Amino acid sequence: MKLLRFGPKGAEKPGLLDAKGAIRNLSGVIDDLTGELLGDEALDRLRRLDTASLPLVDGQPRIGACVGQVGKFVCIGLNYADHAAESGMELPQEPVIFFKATSAIIGPNDTVEIPRGSVKTDWEVELGVVIGKEAKYLSEAEALNHVAGYCVINDISERDFQLHRSGQWVKGKSADTFGPIGPWLVTRDEVPDPQDLQLYLEVNGQRFQNGSTRTMHFGVATVISHLSQFMSLQQGDVISTGTPPGVGMGQNPPTYLKPGDRMELGIKGLGVQRQNVVKG
Repeated sequence: MKLLRFGPKGAEKPGLLDAKGAIRNLSGVIDDLTGELLGDEALDRLRRLDTASLPLVDGQPRIGACVGQVGKFVCIGLNYADHAAESGMELPQEPVIFFKATSAIIGPNDTVEIPRGSVKTDWEVELGVVIGKEAKYLSEAEALNHVAGYCVINDISERDFQLHRSGQWVKGKSADTFGPIGPWLVTRDEVPDPQDLQLYLEVNGQRFQNGSTRTMHFGVATVISHLSQFMSLQQGDVISTGTPPGVGMGQNPPTYLKPGDRMELGIKGLGVQRQNVVKG
């Protein structure tokens, strides 16, 4: 299934994308795509619905983040060998973990704001993983069974804040609008191998990132298992698994976002995001 949330910010309703690409309203069935409603039993109930009987959503509503009320927004850094090389950093021996503030989360096509004082706002297309079952001290063999589904994430980053303003990476990752998620939550049964997905990102029609999850340093199962040794992962938590090469920081000369730019990014089978960039 392809699940989504639509409507004004803060008042999104749950929806389902039908076989013809139309949005069906799920608000008569569930309140939202959050927490326990992302578990296996809840998703199985949605699969058994007669999709054609669900109300059709007219027009082209705003699409919100495909998960509501996210508890943790966990990210993995330097998880593609070629991205680590372009960043001038060595591959880590264990996954590099950092957090984005959940207040950074926006819809996949919402406007991205360059924060005040920014000089190096950058892009990163990433595979997102949404947890559907509490995960604690998991083995790698168990890990993927705790996934509700997958989505597209743009891990927008301010490199000067991230690397030169002291402390950890969080301050360069957490500005408002720095976490577009969606458009869809694609349930794990439709993604048989999360290590075989093509990713891309373009700015103003120029392709900068063009990669595959096959080149991840730590695969999705390894990432989930590793995280679960240090914290429990709850239903509705989101993990952003790292970016392939082609970020602005890695260009020669470095290239960063500016007001008026337009980004397009996507992952095969998981949908496409499009964001206009404005001054914050």
